[in-house]
Amino acid sequence: MEYYTIIKSLHIIFVVTWFAGLFYMFRLFVYHAEAARTEEPRRGILIEQYSIMERRLWYAITWPSCILTLIFGIWLLVLNPAFLSQPWMHIKLTFVAGLLVYQLYGQGVLKGIREHPLRYTSIGMRMMNEVPTVILIAVVFLVVMKSSFSWIWGTLGILGTGVLLMVVVKMLRRSGD
Repeated sequence: MEYYTIIKSLHIIFVVTWFAGLFYMFRLFVYHAEAARTEEPRRGILIEQYSIMERRLWYAITWPSCILTLIFGIWLLVLNPAFLSQPWMHIKLTFVAGLLVYQLYGQGVLKGIREHPLRYTSIGMRMMNEVPTVILIAVVFLVVMKSSFSWIWGTLGILGTGVLLMVVVKMLRRSGD
């Protein structure tokens, strides 16, 4: 059983680092989009610095953490295949699939923001920055509460959290953050 807990611990560690990379990456995209709308020479200096930070974060932390999260997660399912028969796991895996789509979207933004930085707005990137927050909240509640989870209240809570985050983003935009 100790073997299982080691794999589970590694899975959790890489989930945390994957989310950290996603949270910070889209924050860098916000700053990158804002820098593209400043005057030279500041624009060039900022964009060069953000590009370096984005590349290092994405390829040294975010992608490796994503891959290791998936490896250890699959390993856990191989060790305990009974999880695959539980409804909460199906929903969790759906959220994981959504997070992978988000990761691929981030890959596209990384490429696109270098080629056409003015195509991206800071408010759009701020809103995209909240997607993993909603997924994280949903997955944590699913994993912790499992079968006792009330799907109606859970769904309303997740949607409410998403709406609340979008309202906060809009308010911050108005206040000049």
